[in-house]
Amino acid sequence: MDKRQFLKGSCSILTGTMLSRFVSAETAQQTLEQAAHQTAPRTNWAGNLTFHTDTLYQPKTTEEVQHIVKSCDKLRALGRGHSFNAIADSTHAQISLKQLDSIDIDAKARTVTVGAGVTYGKLAPILDAQGFAVHNLASLPHVSVIGACATATHGSGSNNGNLATIVSALEFVTADGSLHTLSRAKDGDRFLGAVVNLGGLGIVTKTTLDIIPTFQVAQVVYENLSFSQLEKHLDEIFLSGYSVSLFTTWENHRANQVWIKRRLEPGITSVAFAPEFFGAKQATQKLHPVPGHVAEACTEQLGVPGPWYERLPHFKLNFVPSSGAEIQTEYFVPREHAYEAILAVEELHDKITPHLFITELRTIAADNLWLSMAYQRPSLAIHFTWKPEWDAVQQILPLIEARLAPFNPRPHWAKVFTIPPATIQASYAKMPDYKTLLNHHDPQGKFRNQFLDTTLFSA
Repeated sequence: MDKRQFLKGSCSILTGTMLSRFVSAETAQQTLEQAAHQTAPRTNWAGNLTFHTDTLYQPKTTEEVQHIVKSCDKLRALGRGHSFNAIADSTHAQISLKQLDSIDIDAKARTVTVGAGVTYGKLAPILDAQGFAVHNLASLPHVSVIGACATATHGSGSNNGNLATIVSALEFVTADGSLHTLSRAKDGDRFLGAVVNLGGLGIVTKTTLDIIPTFQVAQVVYENLSFSQLEKHLDEIFLSGYSVSLFTTWENHRANQVWIKRRLEPGITSVAFAPEFFGAKQATQKLHPVPGHVAEACTEQLGVPGPWYERLPHFKLNFVPSSGAEIQTEYFVPREHAYEAILAVEELHDKITPHLFITELRTIAADNLWLSMAYQRPSLAIHFTWKPEWDAVQQILPLIEARLAPFNPRPHWAKVFTIPPATIQASYAKMPDYKTLLNHHDPQGKFRNQFLDTTLFSA
């Protein structure tokens, strides 16, 4: 497949003398070896991007993170590789926090504090076993909690905020190697700017999330919903479940599938779904959102109740999610303009469909996180899962962005887009404050890379 390839850049390696007295000589040597032996080219999960640097640090403790940060001139955090653009890339060095995998539940406070290496797939069953849940999940449980929150990754639901909206505290290492904490309770506006931080604030080592009592969800799929129904019933359709997704190939003025996930109240063991939904017919067999793909990897459907973490994602943890090799794009528009935005994109169906696996339409509640795509506006997210055909996709994106321009679209930070940096910067009222916050914690730009420099700091 076509890939965006990056030239490998130079990188610096920690020397033993740079490690403080708190790290033994043996640990220092192990850290050196972990960095020095990352020689094979590394790509993101989808394979559409090859990272610039061969240097990857893999610390086991927060103290090791501090020493690595202090000793590096430039460093970028690498999550689980589910970003489709160069937001996690570096020409110098990356740091993987996979081994920081602690999970500490405070039942009284109804919070859970997780290490930076924890994925939702690991966290969810542990929470559920203790009688708790998080409010929502992305379509993939494979992503890391901290990486998802740093980019305002989301699930679906008109009344559900993105995944970062339940963050109540962050622990992070700043450029000088010192450890800091910001919390919702104590730090007010600064905290709201730090949660969706795009990796520019520092290396986040832990995050604390609000949790709620566990719950059950039942999911059904309807087929062939006419877009005409969205003109007068869009809000009703997207409020018909706790989480609702419409999937379309942009053909025949319709959504091929409607996935409705309904939350069951305590004590309720089943939920009734009507055989028809605004003219769409309930599916009688399990379906994959991408036409022609087998549904084995998808979460259970047909109205069978199950734990929240086995229904809110679209894909099971133990399977390769979605289509595998792919490229993803997503734009947020104000929900008040959702129908007009859908029609605007539909005008390009003849150019989009040949290169598309599927588009998903979801609604997300507004929030007050400075760099959230849903900052202070209820939103519709228009998500494109493209075939791995980058040459064609990069020609199509400007056309889509031009159609959406009247609605002030905000692209997902971790997916591909071509909107000019000045336009993106202007769409976030708190962007100047965010830059000030970054400069306070990282005055020399240790955690900035080409993506941040271009997207946030270029004129």
